[in-house]
Amino acid sequence: MRLKRIKKLRIIGYLVYTCSSFKFFGGSTATVHGLRVVACGGVQYVSRWEKTRITSSNNRLITMIHFVWRTRSSSSSSLSINKYKRMHTTTTTTIEWTKNANLRSMFGKYVDKTSVFSWNSVIADFARTGDSLQALYAFSSLRKLSLHPNRSSFPCTIKSCSSLSDLRAGKQTHQQAFVFGYASDIFVASALVDMYSKCGHLNDARKLFDEIPNRNVVSWTSMITGYVQNEYAREAVCLFKELLLVEESDYEEDVSVDSVLLGCVISACARVCLKSVTECVHGFVIKKGFEGCLPVGNTLMDAYAKCGEISGSRKVFDGMEESDVCSWNSLIAIYARDGLSAEALSVFGDMVKRGEVRYNAVTLSAVLLACASSGALQIGKCIHDQVVKMELEDNVFVGTSIVDMYCKCGRVEMARKAFDRMKNKNVKSWSVMVAGYGMHGRGKEAMEVFYEMVRSGVKPNYITFVSVLAACSHAGLLKEGWSWFNRMKREFDVEPGIEHYSCMVDLLGRAGYLKEAYGLIQEMKVRPDFIVWGSLLGSCRIHKNVELGEIAARKLFELDPSNCGYYVLLSNIYADAGRWDDVERMRILMKNHGILKTPGYSIVEDKGRIHVFLVGDKEHPQHEKIYEYLDELNVKLQEIGYMPNVTSVLHDVDEEEKGMVLRVHSEKLAVAFGIMNSVPGSVIHIIKNLRICGDCHIAIKLISKIVNREIVIRDSKRFHHFKDGVCSCGDYW
Repeated sequence: MRLKRIKKLRIIGYLVYTCSSFKFFGGSTATVHGLRVVACGGVQYVSRWEKTRITSSNNRLITMIHFVWRTRSSSSSSLSINKYKRMHTTTTTTIEWTKNANLRSMFGKYVDKTSVFSWNSVIADFARTGDSLQALYAFSSLRKLSLHPNRSSFPCTIKSCSSLSDLRAGKQTHQQAFVFGYASDIFVASALVDMYSKCGHLNDARKLFDEIPNRNVVSWTSMITGYVQNEYAREAVCLFKELLLVEESDYEEDVSVDSVLLGCVISACARVCLKSVTECVHGFVIKKGFEGCLPVGNTLMDAYAKCGEISGSRKVFDGMEESDVCSWNSLIAIYARDGLSAEALSVFGDMVKRGEVRYNAVTLSAVLLACASSGALQIGKCIHDQVVKMELEDNVFVGTSIVDMYCKCGRVEMARKAFDRMKNKNVKSWSVMVAGYGMHGRGKEAMEVFYEMVRSGVKPNYITFVSVLAACSHAGLLKEGWSWFNRMKREFDVEPGIEHYSCMVDLLGRAGYLKEAYGLIQEMKVRPDFIVWGSLLGSCRIHKNVELGEIAARKLFELDPSNCGYYVLLSNIYADAGRWDDVERMRILMKNHGILKTPGYSIVEDKGRIHVFLVGDKEHPQHEKIYEYLDELNVKLQEIGYMPNVTSVLHDVDEEEKGMVLRVHSEKLAVAFGIMNSVPGSVIHIIKNLRICGDCHIAIKLISKIVNREIVIRDSKRFHHFKDGVCSCGDYW
């Protein structure tokens, strides 16, 4: 009997302890392991792991357990009595924090809630796992329990305020740290600097930073990172210079530069885009022996690329003793973004051959970008197959890259199939599909995708409306484009920007409303830049408007004096008007300013290999056969009435010489090569780095009819689908 009584007392004590530890709050459903409390007040022993639901108020549950303990035991048990007292003396604060399941679970590990160290562990765990809100709840509960936080309580709490960008909570925590005398603690102060920086209050952060007596590397890193994150890259670089002076002086500050700090400084260099500063920091990296550090090396590669020094990025990569997948991905992406697709694909090939690092979704996205830039359709298809093999089709970023690749390689139908297979689509996915239809001149289909996007609940953003207006421009949908230009702010809170105005100027210009386009520029809420004026100049070239063309060109010469394209466009306008003296004046002006015309080239893919042609190219292995075939085509062209458009030649030479120059343009060489080396009836895909010239446009329309082939050319403006003597652009580009 005595043994059974002791066993029951222990059971009751366990239940009291459980309720005390987890403090079931009033009106809720509690779960107790191993015990069932019944209406009569009895206690029944059940399986240890059985979960029994007890629906009662807090006080009723406590009273019931007390009743069972009192009636079932004639002797006292100090264990049960103490836990019963503890249950009644626990404050209501505990009830508040136990409403959260995460906190209850956490205190399954850390039982002693009266210990500030246990609370610190809970706060640290929440902060480490990114559950910042619960970390703040835990700190609040700690204070309401009248516990005194120590120096370890504040850094993780402040970090949680930073993660939530909660300035109010951050200031309150700062006040608590000040009250308890920890505001000047190096780690607390550094966390406060980081918090104020992430909340955008850099002045407060800098004031705190300057007041820290003995700053360490964490303090400096927090302040420099704050500057970088808030787009104050120059201030970050200047602060780093101060750090170097401190390091060289006899100050007592314990500053040991680490890889994290260097990574922040190099990120600042990337945003400043100054080669000299980047090179100085690179030298410091070598001096401190961090050249073998992967994160530092990867950031350096990006910094050199942002400064336009692609060769510098390659040198950093080649100098790294070890390289991880991030290193390879960075180099591939750098080449791909800069239009160096062949180099990007070559690096990917080296990565696969070495086999040291396994490529991932980011790698394939970068390679797909390279394929899209160069029109390497066959390689892009191989990458798509690899994506399927690796089961990455559900990755929204990879899926979007596949859609973009097919669109830019001229296979918009394949792009649509890939788009429809995507299980998850974000706003970028929809925007890419809209842009894809738009650049191919299929404006109605682009708008259908846009309407479907809106119906699906995805909110269009700034880029989406650029794609929509560009699609309207390419398809000549003036009414629809003007409607959405006026509705984007009202219905979707998207403020029209430079790119939107540029599309509208282009759309009005296409329809021949040049004066209205010029009027829109004058009424713009933002200052028009070279993109907007460039659209007007392009429209003036199409409609041969010399007066407005000169106005647009003058603005462009002020905004972007080194761009040869504007001089060429104005020269084209003068040539169309027969003003050869002005054409010569433009040529002399370019020469005096040291401006060289960007060489045009055309790219065509054959059996997975990329072939590049320049004007008058004689370096290609098949150049003799290509020129022979062009002569044959030229005879057939003349038979159906083709006459060279000599205004495309900006030199005042005789007509025959102009015709000879036009005959060897890069796009014609690429077309001839494509016809010679492809299967009859197949589509020929070509990429031109500049706008296709007027004469080539006329000639290729006729060639498509002569050889009965579809020829797709992507120039710097849009796609041209030549078929049966007609172009999809409607002779406007």
